[in-house]
Amino acid sequence: MATLPLTSPPTFTLTTQTQPNPTKLHTPYTHLPRTVSRQKSLKSQVCSYKVVIKHEGESTELNVEPDESILTKALESGLDIPHDCKLGVCMTCPAKMVSGSVDQSEGMLSEDVVESGYALLCTSYPLSDCVIQVIPEEELLSLQLATAND
Repeated sequence: MATLPLTSPPTFTLTTQTQPNPTKLHTPYTHLPRTVSRQKSLKSQVCSYKVVIKHEGESTELNVEPDESILTKALESGLDIPHDCKLGVCMTCPAKMVSGSVDQSEGMLSEDVVESGYALLCTSYPLSDCVIQVIPEEELLSLQLATAND
């Protein structure tokens, strides 16, 4: 008959890894689609941006939070900005960016038009302090149609 020597059982040590806190990441979010988590992290970083809207010969300074559209804030402040659908498809609230930048990833403007500095205020969310000139709808429509034919 054979005998087997017994040894003590092996011991295991479990360690857990901690995940980084997503609000402490220092990654630019401009390339990401607008999501609730993005809005929360942007809001925790910046309370509001100074947005100057030039319309009908007047300049109005607004403090716009990163998670609210510039059109919404302008209307709440009593500005009479032309608008219709508030979805970024009718092109009734066009503007030209004089300075600054906005996230307008929800809008329907062609990439060429956006790169030329145009925006739809209903789908524009500030990424910095901005100066924006409201323009006639026809100016933007002609640009958008020209790029659609290319």
